[in-house]
Amino acid sequence: MRSLQSFWSMHERVWVSDRKSDTIILEESEKVHWLPYQAPRDILALIKNIPKTFQFIRLEKPDVIISTGASIAINFAFVAKILGIRFIYIESISRANELSISGRLVYPISDEFYVQWAELCQKYPKAIFKGYAS
Repeated sequence: MRSLQSFWSMHERVWVSDRKSDTIILEESEKVHWLPYQAPRDILALIKNIPKTFQFIRLEKPDVIISTGASIAINFAFVAKILGIRFIYIESISRANELSISGRLVYPISDEFYVQWAELCQKYPKAIFKGYAS
């Protein structure tokens, strides 16, 4: 997301993440909500975080939700779909040949789905390649 700062810095925004050393810095200058860590494939943590996901979205009323992935993207993609909010997903640059599990789960319901390898657009017709956002 840092490489997209020229885009997001021009818009009102709220961040949602789990609290860790590289995200806690957000509190200094951004509005942020914290979710308990949700490990990949941890269905129980995903289910536990769904009520908070609804709470944050109803509180903030976003026009668009953008996610660079990891497991909390799944919560937000499905809740966004239920509430009729646009959801944009940016797949990790580390996914050159296949989508991540999060990517595969949100691909069908994303309004826009960006990949960072042009070759993935042949495999996933809805995917969009616009360059790299590391």
